[in-house]
Formats: sequence, structure tokens, C-alpha cells
Amino acid sequence: METLREFVVKFGYKIKTAGTKGETARSLNKLMSECEGRNEQNLIQMVALRAMMKAHYTIHNIGHFGLAFDYYTHFTSPIRRYPDLMVHRLLTRYAVGGRSANKDHYEELCEHCSDMEQVAQNAERDSIKYKMVEYMSDKLGEEFDAHISGIQAFGIYCEIDENHCEGLVPMRDLDDDYYEFDEKNYCLMGRRHHHRYQLGDAVRIKVAQANLEKKQLDFALVD
Repeated sequence: METLREFVVKFGYKIKTAGTKGETARSLNKLMSECEGRNEQNLIQMVALRAMMKAHYTIHNIGHFGLAFDYYTHFTSPIRRYPDLMVHRLLTRYAVGGRSANKDHYEELCEHCSDMEQVAQNAERDSIKYKMVEYMSDKLGEEFDAHISGIQAFGIYCEIDENHCEGLVPMRDLDDDYYEFDEKNYCLMGRRHHHRYQLGDAVRIKVAQANLEKKQLDFALVD
């Protein structure tokens, strides 16, 4: 959140990162309202989302930042995840007067569930990437409107607005200047001409390559 605070200051906004979870959440909601409809809205929303800590299961009550709840537990219906089942079983146990469960054992289960959820997310991401590349494989040379969805030292990730397929514009293809990666400001800056590629910018891309084996889409920027 501190990174987000430093970033939005450049656009004239402020966000509270100290204090209670409720105060921070209200400050974040205020920021979203203030930037709505402005040029930097999509960019700030992207940076805010990436600043959020990933969900992690634990026996310790840490509340829920997004909902600004001091108390929160996983409990969905229909049951979709094993942690939901754990909560249901514990509530049933306590409802009939059962003894308190072993906290160390349940913390181990929570750690395992967190690890397995990450594995599942990686598998889901890989499968989606595979289908994206498969779908775009017959569209080589076609042009699409897109926006910059990621900035790395090795290139620019662009997501097509029409179908949300994401591909990489390699740094080696940005041959109009020597670009430097500004990690704090989520952009690439040209050393000579000072042209900037910023997270969230609208771009026009052409599908350059679709490698199904590597699950990799390469795009080229269209002038």
C-alpha cells in the first residue's frame, strides 16, 4: 500500500496507509471515486489491485481489508474450497459442544490449503494461456485495439480489448529508442526522445507469433 500511496501522489491524490483497516479502506474507496472518469483511472485501479496482498488462509483473525471487516472467515455456499468445508465442520463441532480443535494442526491445514490454491491458480493461468494462444494462432498479422497490461524490463504486455488475450511486445522490437524500465512508475521511458509506455495506455497491436508449445503470444506495436 505504501507503493500505491507514493504512486498516486504524482497525480495529485492522497491515500491513508496508516491507522485502522476501516480508515484505510475508506481512503481507498475515496481515491477510486476521485479518479473515476479521469485519464488515470484505469492506471490507478491496476496499481491498486496489484498492491493488495494475496489471500492467505490462517487460524488467526486478520479481518478482511477489502470489506473493512474486523472479523472474517471463509464460508461459501455452495462449498467450493476445502477451507469452506473446514469451517463448516468446525461450526458443526462447536454447535454440539465439541472441544476446541488443535490450533497447530489447523494452521498446518491452512498452510497446505494456501499452497494448493496457488498451485491451482497457476494451473488455471496456464490453461487459459494455452487456449488464448490456440485461439489467436489463425490471426497472425491481424491488428487489434489493446491496452498495456504489464511492464517488465524485457518488454510490454498488452491485452486485446475485444477478447482479453494477452501477449508480449519484446523489448528488442522497440527499436525507435533505447527504453529504460521505471519499476516504481510502471513505465518504459525512451532515453533520447522521452517517449513513455505506461501501464494502462491504449495501443494498437498486430499479432506477430503464436507458439502453442510455449503458450506464448508475441505482438508488435502498430504505429
